[in-house]
Formats: sequence, structure tokens, C-alpha cells
Amino acid sequence: MTRVTEQPEWQALRTHHEEIRDAHLRDLFADDQDRGERLSLFEAGIYVDFSKNRLTDETMRLLLALCETTGLREGIEAMFAGERINVTEDRPVLHVALRAPEGTRIVVDGVNVVDEVQSCLAKMSDFAETVRRGGWIGETGRPIRNIVNIGIGGSDLGPEMAHTALAWYGDRDITCRFVSNVDGMDFHEKTRDLDPAETLFVVCSKSFGTQETLANARTAREWILGSLGGGDTAVAKHFVAVSANPGRVAEFGIDIGNMFPMWDWVGGRYSYDSAIGLSLMVFIGPDAFREMLGGFREIDEHFLSTPFERNIPVLMGLIGIWYGNFFGAETQAVLPYSQYLSRLTAYLQQLDMESNGKHVTREGEPVGTQTGPVVWGQAGTNGQHAYYQLIHQGTKLIPSDFIGFAEPLEDLGEHQDLLMANFLAQPEALGFGKTAAEVRADGVPERQVAARTFEGNRPTTSILMDKLTPRNLGKLIALYEHKVFTQGWIWGINSFDQWGVELGKKLANDIIPELTSDSAPVLSHDSSTNALIRRYRSMRGRT
Repeated sequence: MTRVTEQPEWQALRTHHEEIRDAHLRDLFADDQDRGERLSLFEAGIYVDFSKNRLTDETMRLLLALCETTGLREGIEAMFAGERINVTEDRPVLHVALRAPEGTRIVVDGVNVVDEVQSCLAKMSDFAETVRRGGWIGETGRPIRNIVNIGIGGSDLGPEMAHTALAWYGDRDITCRFVSNVDGMDFHEKTRDLDPAETLFVVCSKSFGTQETLANARTAREWILGSLGGGDTAVAKHFVAVSANPGRVAEFGIDIGNMFPMWDWVGGRYSYDSAIGLSLMVFIGPDAFREMLGGFREIDEHFLSTPFERNIPVLMGLIGIWYGNFFGAETQAVLPYSQYLSRLTAYLQQLDMESNGKHVTREGEPVGTQTGPVVWGQAGTNGQHAYYQLIHQGTKLIPSDFIGFAEPLEDLGEHQDLLMANFLAQPEALGFGKTAAEVRADGVPERQVAARTFEGNRPTTSILMDKLTPRNLGKLIALYEHKVFTQGWIWGINSFDQWGVELGKKLANDIIPELTSDSAPVLSHDSSTNALIRRYRSMRGRT
């Protein structure tokens, strides 16, 4: 397969970039009075303003041509059809099946996986309703009121992000916590004020062998048994599992009837709308969870069927390629103007960076260009008092997505208008800046003029929705999922494996006995690692 960098369309974009790289947004808007409206879309209930990006109609024409030369439409259809596009693991990629409507047929190895998903959702709903009405009884006869999700990566970031995002809709009589770090202080802090008699652990691990997750699960079992006793019966009443390995689940002591399935065709970072979201469903309820799935589904349908020139995730992906591969931007800021979305960027870091942090193509050849960006950011307006200085006046080009909502979940007077004034002002300031002449006209002392001049021409995309609802959260996450797919497909990489996490995990397993052995081990690492191991053992009082 010809690498995308060797395609004529890519070369045409290089030439075009040379022609317009110094064009300023001030001039692009001055030359096109309708630019703000013309380069905005309202699709699937989402208003997206692309106009403050450093591009022209010709830029978009050339970027859209990449979709054709790389077969993006065929790639999308192959994913939705359940073809094995995860080539290194020989698996389909079917997170879209998790929210497909009942009655849809997506067949994998002779099985309609949508039927399996619907069966799992029904089981999840029954479990969630039982807990919510106080019907799940612990070892001492008291109802469960605390849910602790134990997972890591996609088994933690997704449900935790959504739990924070949808806190407004949650049952506040239910305490929901998330334990992920193998640092024992994470477990300690998340459980220190909980009553074991009212606590249930949801252990999430596809293999039920993830090192960090199993360490935390074992500590949780000791915590329960040390307080309640009861042996296997207590474990069965205070633990459920989300896994694809019933043998290991049973070995741990969890009742297989309380295991919720996972599938090989869903990667962890795409899975919180599966049974990985069980703790979330308990918190917000099955109806709100299904509403969220409806939002995912609406964007899935938009991505699958909308022409690329009006396809929001496709355009987001193409614009990211424009900055990363032609302007040399290495990062992407995601800036949600909602405190409820304070964990969104952390979630998107894994979604994007684990998916597209790849250096070889699907055929195993060097990709030949920069791939996924470093994703970062936090909720506005806090970030404005932290790192916006760098975005506005630093030497790095940082494309930024601004995400906002027109309506607050509770009207507290001036707050929403103040929040959204900042949401609107920052992209304007980033795009158009302030010239030295404008600074002088304000009467600023000459010694400050250079420091208070804003170059502008800093690109932004603004995403505006009506309100943060479960449905709109589903839409938002699906937008970024399909943006990641678009970019990965065009680069020719496999966005759905994650071999990059394996080497460090293997080495950690090799090092564990070297840290814990009674006698000094024979070490065969590099001299730095050997010295660190010896120093650690010494600091722990081990010779």
C-alpha cells in the first residue's frame, strides 16, 4: 500500500501550505464577510465553528481529497460491518455495536453481536435497579449503598469521566468511587470513610489478569473479609466482575452469575458504554444510561451516512492532520467550559494517544510522518489562569477545541453568562490578537507595548451544544472517537491495538521478585536500572 505521504493529494497539500502558511485570520475574515457562518455546521444538534482555523476553501478541498485516496468511506463501512480492521490482533472493531439499536444485525463469527449487547444491557439494568432500590443485600443483611469501580485505563477513565460529567443526574444516596492506581494510597483514600457492610466492588478487567487491577481487587477482598468475615459468601455478595475470563473470575471467588461480559472486539478506551459502565449505570440509572447510548448512536449514524464535507468528526480529523502534518503542531488542547467535564481531557488523552500513538502502518512499514498529537487541557475558566498565557503568546502553535453549553443545569444567576462570555472571548482573542498600534492606542507605556501585543492567528474550533445531558455526552465522546478513526485511517495506522503498553508491563513483572526477594538478586538490567533497584532495596531495608 502506498503511504499517504507519497500520494499526490499529500504533495498538493504541502504546496498549498507553503502558499498560505503565513495568512492571518484577520485577513481571512476581512476578505470573507460570511466566513463565520459559512465555515460553521449545525448537525445532530451540535454547532461547530471551524472558521477560526488557518485554512481556506482550497485547504478543505485538498484535505477532503485525502479521504478519497485513502479509502476513508470504505474504512468506515468496514468498521460498521464488523470486518477485522484491527489487523495486528485479527479482530473487528465494534464499539459502535455497543449502542446499535435493538434489531440491528452485526455478525461476527456467525453471531449477531448486537443481540449479545442487548442481553448484557438488560442484565446491567436489572442489577442497577436492584442496587438503586436497596435490594442488593450485603453479608450483614444491609443494603449496598457504595459502589467502588476497580479498573485501570479504559476500565477506569471512561466511567470515572462520565460519572463526573453526569453527576447532576446521579442518585446522591449512592456513593460511587473509582480505584485505579496500584499505589495503595489510592485504595486507602477511596475506601477510608466507607462501611464495608454497604460496599460493593465492580472489578473490571477483560483478562482478569491486569496487574494493577488484580492487586487492588485482592486488597479489596482482604478489606471486606477482614471486616465482615464470611469467606466466599461475603465475596459473592460484595463483588461483581466485568470480564471475558469466567475461569479467573470464579477463581477469585466472584459468582459467575454476577459476571458481566466484555468482548475482544471492543478496546478498553472505547468501552465505557459497555458493562464497563456498570457503576455509572447504577449511579445515573438505566434510563439515563440508555439516553447516553442514544447520543452515541446519533453520531455513529452521522459519521456513517453524512457527506464528508458536512461530517463533523471527519472535518475535525482532517483539520488535526492539517496542523500536525503541515504546520508541525505537536499538541492539541481540549478546553471544556463546564466543571462537570473536568475529567474529559484525561479521558481523551487515552482515547487519542493510545489509539494513534503509532509509528508503523497497518502493513508494518514506517508511517513516514507525525501521527497522534499530545492531548491536554482542563476545564475553563481555570485554565485561563494557568496555561493560556502559553497558548496566546508562546512560541508554540497549539490548536485548541473549545466546548461549551448554552444552558446551565441549574441557574445561579450570572454564572453561566460569565462562563460563556469567556468561552466566546478566548477564541476571538486567540484568533485576532491585538496589534502594537491597538495597544498604544490604549495609552500603554511604550516599555510594555511589545509584551502586551498579541500576534493572534492561533487556531481554534468551537463546539456548542444546548445543555450537558446524558445524550449530549454520548454525542461528544462519539465525535472524538470517530475523529481518531478518521486520522488513523488516513495515516494508514492501526488505531485499535496498544502494544506500546506491553513492554514496560513485562519488565515490571520481571522486576517485582528482584525488589521483594529476601536475598540480594542477581541483576542483569542496564547499569542505571540495576543501581536503582539496589538503592530501592536499601531504602526498604533489604540487603
